[in-house]
Amino acid sequence: MNIAANIADELEADDGVGLALFADAPRSVSFNKLRKRLLRQVRQAFDDFDMLKGQKRWLVGLSGGKDSYGLLALLLDLKWRGLLPVELIACNLDQGQPNFPKHVLPDYLTKIGVRHRIEYRDTYSIVKEKVPEGATYCSLCSRLRRGNLYRIAREEGCDALVLGHHREDILETFFMNFFHGGRLASMPAKLLNDEGDLMVLRPLAYAAEDDLARFAVAMQFPIIPCDLCGSQDGLQRNAMKDMLADIERRMPGRKDTMLRALSHVNPSHLLDPKLFEFSGLTVTDPS
Repeated sequence: MNIAANIADELEADDGVGLALFADAPRSVSFNKLRKRLLRQVRQAFDDFDMLKGQKRWLVGLSGGKDSYGLLALLLDLKWRGLLPVELIACNLDQGQPNFPKHVLPDYLTKIGVRHRIEYRDTYSIVKEKVPEGATYCSLCSRLRRGNLYRIAREEGCDALVLGHHREDILETFFMNFFHGGRLASMPAKLLNDEGDLMVLRPLAYAAEDDLARFAVAMQFPIIPCDLCGSQDGLQRNAMKDMLADIERRMPGRKDTMLRALSHVNPSHLLDPKLFEFSGLTVTDPS
């Protein structure tokens, strides 16, 4: 069954509010279209990457940014509709950043009635100590955060860690690897961790960052800014973001085209002999 092909009919029955989380959301046609588009894209990712296979409980990483708030809201929306038969646990890793408003996330999650776990680990001090002045924090910060989230997922008996990376994150990572890493790689929508005991899922893989930003404003999520990596200028990722935005301005629709390209790979037209056996190519004798 193609899940995304049927969701339009399933969503038409919605009265525009539904889940209590959306009680104060706009009643406008434009917001309903935005909400439905994001839901379709999440369901399409479920379908394309078989994300629901054997899944029973997910740990949803919640940073306090627009993307993870949007992810949680959309997953809750799908659960409310009976389209996501998976238990959800929201988790925030408090990394010890100065002036971090510790009350915001637990208050919000309690208000909307979501099971959650807030975990304190001072990775901020480790990153500040280990990373030289002027260097970027993202890589080490991400590794420390991911390791803790894996541990928490295991402790909570979860099958998967679910993250809020979106279309632009995937494209930016691809071009970072392309320009700086000398390889063709990006963020997969579905990944088995190195230990082989947890899936990492990115249901927002098809969602546009601009849509998630508009969704966050409409939903009035209590956004918490990042004072670590968010405070650094000149990051490689920012350069990729600016490049992609410029391309999209000059040639609208290119981001979607690039994303489709990542789903249509022709190994015989690249240069990696590990992916294609070029040595096996032979010319057929005309006689």
